[in-house]
Amino acid sequence: MVQQVVTGNRLHDGVVIFLGEDGGWTSKIELARVAQDDHEADLLNDLAQAAEKAGLVVGPYLIEVSEDAGNWMPVRYRERLRAYGPSIHPEFGRADVPPHYRMGSEVDSGTGMAGVAG
Repeated sequence: MVQQVVTGNRLHDGVVIFLGEDGGWTSKIELARVAQDDHEADLLNDLAQAAEKAGLVVGPYLIEVSEDAGNWMPVRYRERLRAYGPSIHPEFGRADVPPHYRMGSEVDSGTGMAGVAG
């Protein structure tokens, strides 16, 4: 089973948000509630659709995540950009994201993005 979280955008300012463990919405993926199976993914999706109808979030959808050193990281490059910020240079990423997760840091570390689904 692929692990998934729900993401979308906050209605009033467009910030990328994730459905949190507490049922609220957070801008930090590490606080997101992770679906471990299809049943739980369906439940999270239902909660997200209800939140969209209530005007809390725009365009919620499920994304695949994988665990990396105890933290959840989006599998697809597009979702990493949404979660961690721009890829042009690490210094332009979000300040609250650890440096090793900032987009663009793979250039400095030499790890590259080989094999990352886009």
